[in-house]
Amino acid sequence: MKKTLGTLAGIVLIALTSPAFADEDIEIGKKIYERAFGRGCGTCHDIASNPQLTELIKAGTLDRAKFESVLKEGKGGMPKAIAEIMKNKAVEKAGYGEDQAVDALFKYISTK
Repeated sequence: MKKTLGTLAGIVLIALTSPAFADEDIEIGKKIYERAFGRGCGTCHDIASNPQLTELIKAGTLDRAKFESVLKEGKGGMPKAIAEIMKNKAVEKAGYGEDQAVDALFKYISTK
């Protein structure tokens, strides 16, 4: 009985904290978006003449793998951004690796 109760308590704890992790990812993604390169991603990507990340992601035109590739390799006028992302204080504080930071940014942009 004690073992079952302990297992149940563990499952409940995981279920209750999972949304908190998702919210943390979105909050960290928002901080990356607002602070990258000292001026934020929106400086370029919220201008109509530049790629609209939110629309591209929601339309399925820009998937997670392609998004990561551009962040790591750059493309056209987009500089390599992964090093800048990893310097973000929110990323450092959360102890995120590159994949987690890119996931957080992608999740945030997907919810904008």
